[in-house]
Amino acid sequence: PVTPGGIEKMSKSKNNGVDPQLLIDRYGVDTVRLYTMFTAPPDQSLEWSDEGVEGAHRFLKRLWTLGLRLAQDAKDAGLPDQGSSCAEARRELHGTLQKALFDYERQQYNTVVSACMTMLNALNRLDDSASANTVLREGLGIMLRLLAPIAPHVTHTLWRELGFGDDILHAGWPRVDEDALQSATVSYVV
Repeated sequence: PVTPGGIEKMSKSKNNGVDPQLLIDRYGVDTVRLYTMFTAPPDQSLEWSDEGVEGAHRFLKRLWTLGLRLAQDAKDAGLPDQGSSCAEARRELHGTLQKALFDYERQQYNTVVSACMTMLNALNRLDDSASANTVLREGLGIMLRLLAPIAPHVTHTLWRELGFGDDILHAGWPRVDEDALQSATVSYVV
């Protein structure tokens, strides 16, 4: 059946599937896995989009670039003070992590990938200060562990490059820091 947007859903019976090997050769297996997990829950049919595959590839490239930048910069200053932009980014990271962990339990992998995209955007907004690098390091550690089941090759390599350990699979699942979710101020609109 053709969807309202004119995109035909892939189906074995219609013999209109896409050969994954062609995509793997062009973008890599992690991109294909990320795209399929992001586009639709595992129990639903997938609407194919070349632009979507390219978007998944761009996301992984942005993650890779940030990870390598951080691996080359060893500044670390401990956790940021409440009220700083770094503390706000950390609050966003842990709030998003909280939602992503809930979505993993419900097997909603598409929203887990979306949460990682939100985290990457928050991390990319940080400056180059030592406290920002601390938040970047923490945030990348969280993202890599969340994405490890979805994009295992990229995450494992970055995990090692960042000096987190030899094997991401033995790192344990990320945990929400309840202190990071606290805010020094709350704005009310009157």
